[in-house]
Amino acid sequence: MKPLGCDMRGMLSFQILYLLSKKPMHGEALAEEIGKRRGEKPKAGTIYPALKELTRKGLIKGDKRGKTIVYSLTPEGTKTMRYAKEYFLRCFGEIVGR
Repeated sequence: MKPLGCDMRGMLSFQILYLLSKKPMHGEALAEEIGKRRGEKPKAGTIYPALKELTRKGLIKGDKRGKTIVYSLTPEGTKTMRYAKEYFLRCFGEIVGR
């Protein structure tokens, strides 16, 4: 059941950066992992535009391996992830019990 008035879509880029900080992944694997955490898997029309935008910003890069593109953080993406995590904890740490 989705709570009314609580839209978590803005967290997608943060979740992608977080997951890629753990290990390189392809788009489908990212969608699966995000789905496990959210309770519903993002659609291709949601995840791939986010990956494209993060690539455009220089935060992630895609390496083609056969027909699959495996994404990983760039050095700038690593710095951004660290900052985003600190920011998240400052803003929401009390809510999540930290």
